[in-house]
Amino acid sequence: MGAKIKKGDLVEVISGPSQERGGYKGKQGRVIEVLSDTDRVVVEGVNYVTKHARVGQSDRGTREGGIETVEAPIHVSNVAVVDPETKKPTRVGFRVEEVEKDGKKKTVRVRFAKKSGKDLA
Repeated sequence: MGAKIKKGDLVEVISGPSQERGGYKGKQGRVIEVLSDTDRVVVEGVNYVTKHARVGQSDRGTREGGIETVEAPIHVSNVAVVDPETKKPTRVGFRVEEVEKDGKKKTVRVRFAKKSGKDLA
């Protein structure tokens, strides 16, 4: 079975508090990492958390540590792939296509963006 959301996809957050209320709903970003074991994705610019790193020294003698903000994972059900044509969130489907490679025909499953509707906007 193919994955509906992959690394590098443009996704939009479809649940949670709106941006006016300090949330990320409606914000779009690229998928940095997919954590398939926990069904979560890390999206660029979404779900920032503050991490406190212990102050230490690197090999060159520079001090590292302090407070840094990083993206935390968000559950895959809270994001939807953005349709490249309409720029709105959409569902993802699979269709079987025949691809010719090195003179041989092969049937493969190809991802495609379904028609983006109002139910996901």
